[in-house]
Amino acid sequence: MSRIVHFEIHATNPDKLSAFYAKVFDWKVAHLPQLNYWLFETGSGDGINGGMMSRTGSAAPEGAPVNAFVCSVGVTSLDQSLKRALEAGATIALPKMAIPGVGHQVYIKDPDGNIVGIHQPDRKAV
Repeated sequence: MSRIVHFEIHATNPDKLSAFYAKVFDWKVAHLPQLNYWLFETGSGDGINGGMMSRTGSAAPEGAPVNAFVCSVGVTSLDQSLKRALEAGATIALPKMAIPGVGHQVYIKDPDGNIVGIHQPDRKAV
C-alpha cells in the first residue's frame, strides 16, 4: 500500500503564506532559496511534513469546485485553531460540523484561497 509522504501548497506570495501557516498551526518553516521552496515541519508523531512553492498559474476563481487534494490538520482545539486562522486572514469555506463518532471538522480558505481542513478528534461527536 502506498502512503502520502509529503504535501505541497501553491502560493502567490510564499513568504506571506508560510507565515500564516506558522502562526496558525505552529509549523516550523525553512526557506530553500536555491530551489525557491519553503519546507514545513508540522510536528512529531503521526503525520507528514510538506512544503510550499510559488503558484505557476492563476488561483481558482471564487466558487470554483475543489480541483486538488484537500488536507486536514489535526488539532487539540478546533475552536482555538479556527480563531487563530480567522485572525490571520483565513475565511470559512465550510462551517464547523460534527462527524459522528470521529470528531469535529471545519474547512477554511487560507489568505491565498487554498482550502484546508481543521480536525479535532472526538469519539463522542454527534
